[in-house]
Amino acid sequence: MELFFGSFLTWLESSKYVILFLGTLIEGPVFMISGGFLLRTGQLDFFPAYIALVSGDFVADIFWYYVGFFGARPLTNRLGSYIGITPEIIEKIEHRFKKYQDHILFISKITMGFGLALATLTVAGMLKVNFRRYLFINFAGGLIWVIFLMSVGYFFGDIYSKISGPMSIVFVVALLVAVVLALRSINKYLLKKEI
Repeated sequence: MELFFGSFLTWLESSKYVILFLGTLIEGPVFMISGGFLLRTGQLDFFPAYIALVSGDFVADIFWYYVGFFGARPLTNRLGSYIGITPEIIEKIEHRFKKYQDHILFISKITMGFGLALATLTVAGMLKVNFRRYLFINFAGGLIWVIFLMSVGYFFGDIYSKISGPMSIVFVVALLVAVVLALRSINKYLLKKEI
């Protein structure tokens, strides 16, 4: 058992940037904040962590564009409510999207989409926004967004470094739970607001 645990820790240490990349594909903001936290506590180096987080975020954006491009309407009508994309949300975004697409994409990227990030990215694909333009805008916004969330994590890492003993574990668990719940609550609140 001790050998397995030692091997697992070695694998985890050697794969930490890959794990950051893969985690960002699924739950970007949580991994971005965690990346900043781990950077402050000395577990990560800035440039590899930043590249892994930006890359994961960028690949996720491409995925959602193609979800929209290849038949998002039937998919969102059937499954969208499970991930917060309803026909009403798509209609709201689509209405404003054509005129202000560059602004909408950039602002959506640096604000978590005001609760509509997935819908915005999907609508971009649905409306067949120029792919190069989409990539450029999302990449530029992603550079800013990742730095911002890493800074938040870094700040919490700084607080953590001043706490000692068992309270440090309690702090980390409470911080992770608080971040996840806060992001979910903000997202739900913003989804209920009118655009």
